[in-house]
Amino acid sequence: MSGEGSFPLTLQVSGRRVVVVGGGHVATRRTLSLLDAGADVVVVSPVVSDSLASPIGRGDVTWLAREYRPGDLDGAWLVQTATADPHVDGQVADDAQARQIWCLKGGDPAHATAWAPAVARVDDVTVAISGGGDAGRAAALRDGVAAALQSGDLPLRHRTHHPDGFVALVGGGPGDPGLITTRGRRLLAEADVVVVDRLAPHGVLAELAPDVEVIDVGKMPDHHPIPQHEINAILVDRAKQGKVVVRLKGGDPYVFGRGGEELIACREAGIPVEVVPGVTSAIAVAAEAGIPVTHRGLARGFTVVTGHESLVDLPHDRAHTVVMLMGVKRLPETVRELMESGHDPQTPAAVIENGYSAEQRVTVGTLATIADRAEAIGARSPAITVIGDVVTLSPSWVTAQVPQLKG
Repeated sequence: MSGEGSFPLTLQVSGRRVVVVGGGHVATRRTLSLLDAGADVVVVSPVVSDSLASPIGRGDVTWLAREYRPGDLDGAWLVQTATADPHVDGQVADDAQARQIWCLKGGDPAHATAWAPAVARVDDVTVAISGGGDAGRAAALRDGVAAALQSGDLPLRHRTHHPDGFVALVGGGPGDPGLITTRGRRLLAEADVVVVDRLAPHGVLAELAPDVEVIDVGKMPDHHPIPQHEINAILVDRAKQGKVVVRLKGGDPYVFGRGGEELIACREAGIPVEVVPGVTSAIAVAAEAGIPVTHRGLARGFTVVTGHESLVDLPHDRAHTVVMLMGVKRLPETVRELMESGHDPQTPAAVIENGYSAEQRVTVGTLATIADRAEAIGARSPAITVIGDVVTLSPSWVTAQVPQLKG
């Protein structure tokens, strides 16, 4: 805020007359902001910008197409002077002072009687920052605070009881906390309850406030201590208490994450649900191992499947990449079924364990050898298996002792 003795407050300008003297860039921005606030805006200027001409043409703004006159302030509650002519701006400010009308003085905040903060709105939060008359500094600070709110780096949680709770199904990505989306981070910053999976990025939990309830419902292969129907019940129960509930999952909620089941359960209970997509490990973990799931000349498409079931119906084309989530335990049966159904035993394959972690390990081979190689090193979940010629692009393929493909 510029000057000593200033007092910050917000003005209710809806339905009230506000005069803008000037028609250039500053006047245009101020007029548009005042229109958003519902003000009855009068613009006084011989010429106006093209942007300002649009609301004038729609009848949203009264335009006095001439130079300023003292009587133009009659009935005004607030005036913005922005002519870039010090003499005219000074006259407007003097007239406003004599009439006890608050005056925003463009380019000369030291002689104004009111100062507009830089404003940003993030969801239902309004950020207003005054830069001591330095509009550039205020805007830079506003942008920094808004970015921190949008990314979830600043707390967005409500401190009063919610009249209505809701559930957000948030995809946490392949494990690295840096790969969760900005929207996911924001919702975590607002959360009262976080229901987390085993493969979700647990590193983000350290950022939560101490009073956020964290419920671990992680499932291990062949071991589900909290069955899905109980997870659904937890989401509904906490949301009905008026809480913001984030269901934090690994990968994407809709890629073998049972997010669809949770969405249905919440909707049937009348709970609002937001789905935030995540970076699926089917693509990201393969990429981290140097394997693109599609590549010109090698792969025209790809299929993502779960390794818990038979895959005999998959295309027999090595140029069609198969990405198998889970299923490491069943890998010997899977590759045998694939070869028996017609898949080339020499098709390159890779098993990638613990993607995006310090323990990541890539094992390569062919469809005929990959199960034995994975068993020899004790490969374990979490892991994905990639089958197709794109595996040859991985640095691990280059360094491994894998027989050359048949010509």
